Amino acid sequence: MAILQVQQLTKNYGGSVPVEVLKKIDFTVESGEFVAIMGPSGSGKTTLLNVLGTLDAPTSGHFLLNGTDPQNYTKEQLAAFRRQELGFVFQNYNLLAPLTVKENILLPLTLDRYDLAAAEEKVTALMTELGLSALAAKRSYELSGGQAQRVSIARALIHEPRLILADEPTGNLDSKAAGDVLELLAQQNKNKQATILMVTHDPISASYAQRVIFIKDGLLYNELYLGADRREFYQNILTVLSQLGGRRHDFTQPHLA
Repeated sequence: MAILQVQQLTKNYGGSVPVEVLKKIDFTVESGEFVAIMGPSGSGKTTLLNVLGTLDAPTSGHFLLNGTDPQNYTKEQLAAFRRQELGFVFQNYNLLAPLTVKENILLPLTLDRYDLAAAEEKVTALMTELGLSALAAKRSYELSGGQAQRVSIARALIHEPRLILADEPTGNLDSKAAGDVLELLAQQNKNKQATILMVTHDPISASYAQRVIFIKDGLLYNELYLGADRREFYQNILTVLSQLGGRRHDFTQPHLA
């Protein structure tokens, strides 16, 4: 069942020379699917994620999340939609420095006036599941990059969103921390059927997904499916990236299970 339907989505930016960043994009994401979006710098992939996250409005076309078009919402309804239906994972974590780890994860429930006792129980269970319990009282500046991103993922998961939008979630992490974060996302996808749409420039990160959508110059260029062998999937991603004009990153050969 398609949880996300993107139909003829177009985004233009005005100015002395108007720029068409997205050009009538069409695709769907199935419930429980893990999809990566790749493309050269300036291809429109982050703009696409911002539009789907309702952080920016399309110029034309639309998208449906679970059959609902958020463009029809009022400002207040749209804010509630973001909190309740979407989970965001950013490259820079976007944790609130004055809050503890537990308070950062609790924040979405607090904003929705969730029953405090039930919220505390929910947060405690999720921190235990994700191995964050020992960090509960720490603040963001006391965390490593990998720990901060795991907290960011926990915050995105706490209200069980329909769709998780991840923008370069491993961009600021070393290879070990990046692998841990990707394993966490993959586990949530496999065990909890979390639906994930992840923008990444990194072919290793993309290989953790089940499907990769490639964008070039605001248009859909190609897509690949995982199949039975993740090593082969990774190599196929590199091949498409070379056709796109992207370069092979100077990574050591990853351990691809």
